Amino acid sequence: MAAHAAVPARHHGSLGWAMPAALGVVYGFYAAFVERDGGAITGGDVLLGVVAGVVFAVLAYTLGRFQASMPRELRAAAYGALCAASMGYLISLAGGSVLRSAAIALAIGAGMGLATFYIFYERE
Repeated sequence: MAAHAAVPARHHGSLGWAMPAALGVVYGFYAAFVERDGGAITGGDVLLGVVAGVVFAVLAYTLGRFQASMPRELRAAAYGALCAASMGYLISLAGGSVLRSAAIALAIGAGMGLATFYIFYERE
């Protein structure tokens, strides 16, 4: 007796967009805070925070939407690259040199890539 095996539909509830949005808001606030550097809040700081938050949220949302179609190695590398790029940008905003920003971002991205690979490997 053969049973019909339907592939379950993936339902991404509100967490599918709420998590990237919340992370984008936090990232944007932190980018504006770092750029402000203890001075008065200016329109440029606010604009930088909004743009940085929106870009980060869009990238995180896009990665979340396409992660199911990627193998775990590529998925872990993508999360590591997103983390490395975002942290490297914040470090450069704080006044770090290009070499320092790249080195710290590479270390953070490698750690995130290894951690997410472990998580994906254990779940599959």
